[in-house]
Amino acid sequence: MKLFKLISLSKIFFNRTYQKYWFARFLSSLCLGTISVCVAWQIYDISRNPFHLGLVGLTQFLPLILLVVVSGYVSDNYNRKIIFSLCMLIESFLAFLFVAINFFEKIELNLLFILLIGIGIVRAFFGPAAAALLPNIVTEKDLPDAVALSAVAWQSGTIFGPMFGGLLYGISVFSGYLFATIGLLLASVLVFLIPYNYKTNIKKPMSFENLTGGFSYVWNKKILLGVISLDLFAVLMAGAVALMPVYARDILETGPFTLGLLRSSPGIGAIIVAAGLSFYTLKNAGKVMLYAVALFGLSTILFGISNNIALSIIMLCFVGGFDMLSVYIRDIIIQLGTEDKMRGRVNAVNMMFVGASNELGEFRAGMMASWIGTVPAVVIGGVGAIGIAGIWGLIFPSLLQVKKLKIVKNIKEVNDKR
Repeated sequence: MKLFKLISLSKIFFNRTYQKYWFARFLSSLCLGTISVCVAWQIYDISRNPFHLGLVGLTQFLPLILLVVVSGYVSDNYNRKIIFSLCMLIESFLAFLFVAINFFEKIELNLLFILLIGIGIVRAFFGPAAAALLPNIVTEKDLPDAVALSAVAWQSGTIFGPMFGGLLYGISVFSGYLFATIGLLLASVLVFLIPYNYKTNIKKPMSFENLTGGFSYVWNKKILLGVISLDLFAVLMAGAVALMPVYARDILETGPFTLGLLRSSPGIGAIIVAAGLSFYTLKNAGKVMLYAVALFGLSTILFGISNNIALSIIMLCFVGGFDMLSVYIRDIIIQLGTEDKMRGRVNAVNMMFVGASNELGEFRAGMMASWIGTVPAVVIGGVGAIGIAGIWGLIFPSLLQVKKLKIVKNIKEVNDKR
């Protein structure tokens, strides 16, 4: 059975069309991870204020929430491949602007935040288009495995991107940003070369009803509402990424390379879990997702109280692993439980919730750290994530009914019961 699974995965991965998508996702994650470490260290090095690290998350979240209805509409009515490719090209240009502003003798924080807002705007369009494109280039049967392999690509980037960022920043402030510029440009070319035959449809007018269709669709399908909002509140409570420069510099008393290791550690855990999921069919997937969120919170607590580098890295690996497990289940439920004509708008809603959980969670962590201290802010967040897992099991009992993810009919039946 495992040999058959390996052959099936190899068949998907060595498909030239999927390979281009996979490497573009990897390069995107790799380069954005590199930029995130460089800019986070630079901002904290200039201000020494954790609140400013929280603002990094806010600048990424606001464009997502302000543009969610527009980006979803665009993804459903225009060529998703072109949107994906164009977003990578614009991000490459923004990365180059990071290089340019570092030629100034004194760096203004405002300039760094303006460029981060630009990246946030691009991500608002990139996320829905990239997610909605995947079901268009693989068969429905291959989609779960394609999602798992895509997760490996993204998480591989989150591992090596921060490492490269820490190493390159130690060499030169320009190096990391220049690396990202070239990598994102290559990703744009790869996506553009995907042989995706876009079918021109009669575009729906940009009415209020069509723009907000993703929200009403998610609201009416309670299982989608449950899985999307679960991630929102769990990571909103337990997100600790923004505070890693504080842990690296002030608590663990190290430098930018250790920051890169800390930022990479969740990716290491995530890719191990993603690789395992490629060979294993989950049973009682809904329950597993809720348990994973609770363990994600527990691992965050243990990281928060650690002052040992090795233990901190191990706990962050667990954080990433449990997060990957819940995200994997959530993403497949969303893709298989959504009609293709709605995937762009639903993925835009999902991106907004993910953005709220990650970026707004970073703002929450930075703000709380400036009030009550870094360690209490992280520990309280982890406790909150555990509570969210329990509460969501009660509010959304349909989550507990999800068994096997590969059967589309089962997911639709759960929706219909609600």
